[in-house]
Amino acid sequence: MRDVARLAGVSVATVSRVLSGKAIVSKSAKIKVETAVAALNFVPSAAARAINSGRSHIVGALVPTLSHEIFARFLDELERGLSRAGLSVVVATTGYDKEKELHRATDLLNLGAEALVVSGLERAAGFDALIDRHQVPVVATSRFRQDADLPAIGYDNQGAARLALDYLREAGHRNIAVLSGPTVDNDRTGERVLGLHGLLPPRAFFQTGRSIPEAIALAASVVSALEPTPTALLCLSDVVAQGALIACKNAGMDVPTDISVIGIDDLPSSAYTDPPLTSVHLPVGRMGDATAAAIVAALETGAPIHSEEIASYLQVRASVTRA
Repeated sequence: MRDVARLAGVSVATVSRVLSGKAIVSKSAKIKVETAVAALNFVPSAAARAINSGRSHIVGALVPTLSHEIFARFLDELERGLSRAGLSVVVATTGYDKEKELHRATDLLNLGAEALVVSGLERAAGFDALIDRHQVPVVATSRFRQDADLPAIGYDNQGAARLALDYLREAGHRNIAVLSGPTVDNDRTGERVLGLHGLLPPRAFFQTGRSIPEAIALAASVVSALEPTPTALLCLSDVVAQGALIACKNAGMDVPTDISVIGIDDLPSSAYTDPPLTSVHLPVGRMGDATAAAIVAALETGAPIHSEEIASYLQVRASVTRA
């Protein structure tokens, strides 16, 4: 900045005012500074700004994966909300691994992250000590629990599963099979399974991997092996449900005439499956916006972050009919 000021024939303070765009500067001084900046190929140093201000304006977001559109939708709204306050998001993926999450959180905090966003409520040993040492706000998302150790902004996963089950039962279904992704290192799926415990027999629960091909294989085995064949498949994610739709079609079964299928997530693509998928809508966008607002308030005013439940609702389409 001193080099720019020297070439432009103005003070360093004037250069700072021009670059920040937050103060009134004469048109001639602005032209001189901009000309000098271009001539010197000057780029303001983010590191120097952070040292001078004591702030990095970075928020770290830890998500299990970027290959699932539900996390992409969440990050999109989170980034939009934070950017309005001049904050940037640095994203790290954890692969559903708590130890990896701890290491990536350490990396983000060492980078200067002023706050962290994490998925779910289960953490590795050492995470709490890390946060205590750095004294930064942390928000847990995708799950809501009022008594959680961290402020939790998300939805009631048990309630979402019961909402799907209630809809199937109201439609007359009693022979229901539950298909889910893995519950290990995924407390959101674990909560959905837990929400159905005691409401269906243990033999009704089946678990597969996280991909559509794995869901196709599981659904195919369920509809071919169970006797009698279930009248409905309650899938605890839309990825599993989309795999189930394909498996049923491959088996020559019409959905919903022969078998009904329901999901949880309400991914945008689920409106265009064959048939369009009935699903419990998880308000991922609103969760991202609420998380951003809470972090901005905490960083700008010191306001405490409170847990907040974002209500889910049923998106009825054509994949469920009466038994």
